[in-house]
Amino acid sequence: MTDPAPQAPVAASVETVESVVRAQLAKALGGRRGMVEAAVPTILFTLMWLTTRELNLALGVSVAAALVMLAVRLVQRSTVQFVVNALVGIGIGWLFVSMSAHRGGSADDQALAYFLPGIIYNTAYTVVLATTCLIRWPIIGFMVGSVTGDPTAWHKDRQVVRLCTLLTWFLVLPCLLRVVVQGPLWLAGSHGAMDADAAVAALGVLKIVLGWPLQLAALAGMAWVLGRNHTPVESAA
Repeated sequence: MTDPAPQAPVAASVETVESVVRAQLAKALGGRRGMVEAAVPTILFTLMWLTTRELNLALGVSVAAALVMLAVRLVQRSTVQFVVNALVGIGIGWLFVSMSAHRGGSADDQALAYFLPGIIYNTAYTVVLATTCLIRWPIIGFMVGSVTGDPTAWHKDRQVVRLCTLLTWFLVLPCLLRVVVQGPLWLAGSHGAMDADAAVAALGVLKIVLGWPLQLAALAGMAWVLGRNHTPVESAA
C-alpha cells in the first residue's frame, strides 16, 4: 500500500483580500504618474501665487500644466482620467474664486476662496468614510466585493470586515488632519482674526505638505498592514 501523495501547496496565484486591495488602490490612484498628474497643478498654483501674487497667472499656469499633461496622455492614447480630475479640481477652485470676486472680495479673499473646495471635499470625505467604518460597512470592503462578484458577501467574514475597517481608517486620517489644520486657518483669514496674506501663504504651503506626502504616508501604513496579513478571498458561488 503506497503512501498517499502529499497535498500540493496552495498556489501563489490564490487571491487574498490584501492583494485585491493593493490592486484596486493602485488602479484608483493611477500609480505614480496619476498621483503626479493630480498634484502638479495645485503645486504650481501655490508656488505661483506665493511668488508673484498674481491670482490669474497662478490659475493660468496650473491650467496650462494640466492641459500639457492631457495632451501627452492623448498622444500616448492612455487614460486621461487623472488629468481630467485635476482640471475639474482647478475648475471648481476657479468657480469659488469667481464667486468671491463677484461679491467684491479682495485678491486675498479670492485666493482664500480657491482653497475652500478642498476643505469642503476633505470634510465630506472624512464624514462619509468614517461613517462607513462606524457602521461596520467600510468602503474598502466594496473593493473586495467588486472582485469576488458579490458586493456584500465579504461582510459575513469578521476578519475581512476588521481588516477593511482598519484600511479605511488609513484613508480617513489624512483628510481629517487636513480639515483640522486648514479649516481654522481659512476661517481665521476669512474673518480677520489672522492676516489674510499670512493665511493664504500658510494654506498654500500646507496644501503641498498635507497633500501627497501625507497621502503616501497613509498608503505606506496600509502597505504595512497588507504585507502582514493573508486573508483569503472567497468568490461568490
